[in-house]
Amino acid sequence: MLRCWRALSLLLLSSVSSTLSASLQSFENSAIVRTVDLGGSLVHVTTTFAAKSLQPDADQYTIALSNEELVKISWLEVKVKGQPKPLVVSYGGGTESGAHLLNAALPKPLVVNSTVNIVVESVQTHATRPWPERASQSDDQALKYDTQLFVISPYKSDVQRTKLKSTSPRIIDYTNPKNVEDFTLENPVTKSGATVTYGPYNNIPESITLDFATKYQQPVTIHYNYDFPVLEVRQLKRSAEISHWGANLNIQDEISLHNAGPELKGHFSRLEHQTQAFYKRPASHVLPSLTLHLPAGIRNTYYYDLIGNVSTSRLRTAPSTKNLGSNSQTQYSVLELRPRYPLMGGWNYTYTLGWDSPLEDSANYDKSTGKYTVEVPVMTEIPGAVVEDAEVKIILPEGATDVEYVAPFPSVSTETVTHITYLDTVGRPAVIFKYKNLTNKHVKSIYVTYKVSMSAHLRKPLAVATVLLGLFGFGVVARRVDLTLHKKKV
Repeated sequence: MLRCWRALSLLLLSSVSSTLSASLQSFENSAIVRTVDLGGSLVHVTTTFAAKSLQPDADQYTIALSNEELVKISWLEVKVKGQPKPLVVSYGGGTESGAHLLNAALPKPLVVNSTVNIVVESVQTHATRPWPERASQSDDQALKYDTQLFVISPYKSDVQRTKLKSTSPRIIDYTNPKNVEDFTLENPVTKSGATVTYGPYNNIPESITLDFATKYQQPVTIHYNYDFPVLEVRQLKRSAEISHWGANLNIQDEISLHNAGPELKGHFSRLEHQTQAFYKRPASHVLPSLTLHLPAGIRNTYYYDLIGNVSTSRLRTAPSTKNLGSNSQTQYSVLELRPRYPLMGGWNYTYTLGWDSPLEDSANYDKSTGKYTVEVPVMTEIPGAVVEDAEVKIILPEGATDVEYVAPFPSVSTETVTHITYLDTVGRPAVIFKYKNLTNKHVKSIYVTYKVSMSAHLRKPLAVATVLLGLFGFGVVARRVDLTLHKKKV
């Protein structure tokens, strides 16, 4: 299972290409259907391969990705249709045409002529671009998306089609492919509502060869209207501080938000913006507010930017799930966050958001091992946004030992440091995880386990008592010191 594909692919591409681990004669594709859900910063792609086994005991299906696809993909998962468990995927090398092969291990070997449906889901980031690149305050927003005409595969395919689905039927233009007479006698592309379909194309040979790539493969582009802001989080710094004495988990996010839509042409008009809001016709590329789902049971929520506290926000807190029992449905606290100014295309906004939550909602204690386990979310999803650089710092109690962690997907780097704050004696252990290009599929949790001895528990009150006694002693001594220069004569 691949979770952070782009970080892994850099390592794979630097290695020497290996030979194909699966025979190209072990399968043939009865049908391939690729569905592309067009968006802004995120594009979701689902490809279904209806494959038939041609050899006995076939237990590995090979998937091909072009280099253009590989650099866009931030998350990828392969499953057998109808089964919840993802397949184990390994890198199978490259080809002379620039394709990269992934070998998916099937749950059980297949007999000859048996069929299986392989579903490949991926999320692409930075795959669209605004066109035109500049727009006035009242203009619509349009994006372009590029892909390859054919879904490449190391196997022969009876039929394949690609569906590009937009959120709006207002599709401005799309590519009409050429030189496809060998695969279809019908119209090579059709449009129906908000969907553009390429195909069906029939009797496609192995498409990972250099000959097929130079003769038939070609880029296609779709130009479509998009009615939502294109958001990017340039940098996210999350700090999660665990306090046993306060029975509290404090989470603070420092977020640098960027509107990656068309840059504002001309000057910003507050009057025009208010008029659009009054008539409920806001510009599609302007971000007036955000709605975030925060954990249930939170308290002491704060939100400020570089200028100071921002009061234009509204929080609806859900009760703690611990108090509702195990049969309760998942609930969220809803924060309606309104920036200090509307975020136009090309503009940035930096802010800090934090809250406290009961430690019991996310922590467990195992009496048999004496270990605590705490769940810390990697991030809070900003709808439709990609997080380019993320840093998650988990600060453990002072004196914590035997620190272990389980991450939901690989990180770019992980390090253990010492975090020192007020009234600390030796500092607190902290684990820092760094990630790149996180999407809504990466909204998972890190689990950290550790031990805290009784002496470590008492270290904080002893430090506080020592400071207070020191201040008291200093006060007693200070009162007895005579600082006058001349004593009065009686």
